[in-house]
Amino acid sequence: MTVVAPDLNTSRSLLDLTFAELERELITSGLAPVHARPLWRALHRDLHHELTNEADFPPPLRRWLAGQLGAGRRFFLEAPVETADIASTDGLTRKFLLRLADGQTIETVLMGFKGRHTACLSTQAGCAMACVFCATGQMGFARHLRPGEIVAQVHHAQAALRAAGREGLRNLVLMGMGEPLHNYDAVMTALEIISDRGGLNIGPGRITISTVGVVPGILRLAAERRPYHLAVSLHGATDEERSALVPAGRRWPLTELMAACRTYFGQTGRRIFFEWTLIAGANDSPAQAGRLAKLLAGLDAHVNLIPLNPTDGFAGTATQSTAARAFQQVLQAAGIPSTIRQRRGIDVAAGCGQLRAEKRGAGSAAGVK
Repeated sequence: MTVVAPDLNTSRSLLDLTFAELERELITSGLAPVHARPLWRALHRDLHHELTNEADFPPPLRRWLAGQLGAGRRFFLEAPVETADIASTDGLTRKFLLRLADGQTIETVLMGFKGRHTACLSTQAGCAMACVFCATGQMGFARHLRPGEIVAQVHHAQAALRAAGREGLRNLVLMGMGEPLHNYDAVMTALEIISDRGGLNIGPGRITISTVGVVPGILRLAAERRPYHLAVSLHGATDEERSALVPAGRRWPLTELMAACRTYFGQTGRRIFFEWTLIAGANDSPAQAGRLAKLLAGLDAHVNLIPLNPTDGFAGTATQSTAARAFQQVLQAAGIPSTIRQRRGIDVAAGCGQLRAEKRGAGSAAGVK
C-alpha cells in the first residue's frame, strides 16, 4: 500500500478512532450503529486494508466507505512502509524499520518466547528525555506519534506473525522509541483501541507502559486508574547518580518520583516494575543496591535488572554476571523480587535502549503536538 502524506487538517486516519468514535461517525452519516462492528473487525481483527473491496459489508457501509475513504476525503487508512526487517541470530527477535507518511522512521521489535510473542512499540519519533545510554535519547526528539501510528505497529507485528504461520501477539511493551507519558493522550487512545475485545483484543493486563519518570503522567495514570502495568526507569538511587544518566531526574527528583509511585500504588494497588540498567562501575555496586532497596521499601515492587546494551553514543560497558548477581542478592535479602533480564536482539540493535532511526525535522503532516 502506497503511503501518501495526508492533510490532517481535513482528514483523519481510521486507525485513530476508538470504537465509540467510529460508531459515532457512522451514525452521524446516517448509518445504523450495527455497521460499526463489521468494519471494526475488518480493520483490527482481520487486518484488512482494502476496505472498499469488502464483499461481505452491507451495501450502505460499502457506499459510505466509497465516499469517505481515500486520498483527499474525510478518512484515510494508513500502513507504514517497512524499509527493513532484520532478524537476530537468536532466532526469536525481529526488528522492523517503518517509514511513516511524513518520512519519519520508527522501529518496532517483535520478540518470541516459549508459547508467546511480545511486541515492543514506539510512541514517538525520537525522544526528548535524553538518557545518556539510550540510542533514542541520543538522537533527540522529532514528534509525537498519533494513536493510529501506534496501533499500526501492532497490526504490522500481528501480520508478520500470521505470514510466518505463528500464533498471535500476547503481550505489548511500550518501551520502544520515545517516552509514552510525554505523549499521554495519544497513547491512551491507542491502548483503548488495541485492547478492544472485538478487534486486536490484547488485554490491559498484558500491556506495560514504561516511563523514565514523568511524574505528571504517573499521577494521571493513578487518578484515572488505568489498568495497564507501569514500569519506571530508575538507574540511580540518589539524585546525583540518577541525573548523570537520566537528565529528566533534574526535573523530577527522586522525592517527587517516589511520592508519585506511592500515590499510584495507593490508588491502584498495582505492583510497579522498576527498570535498572546495570552499567559497570557506575551503578552496580552492592552499596547502590542497598540504597535502591531503601528507596523501594513499602512498595509492591519488582526490579528488572538490565545489563547495559551497547550504543555508539555511550562509552559505558555492561556489568559482568557475577556483579549483577551480587546486586540482585542485596535486593533479595531486603525482600524485593528482581529479575536479571535476558538480553535479546543485541546483534541487530533491537535490545533495550538500542532503538534508533533516522530523524527528520518535526513534520506537520503527522500532527505534531
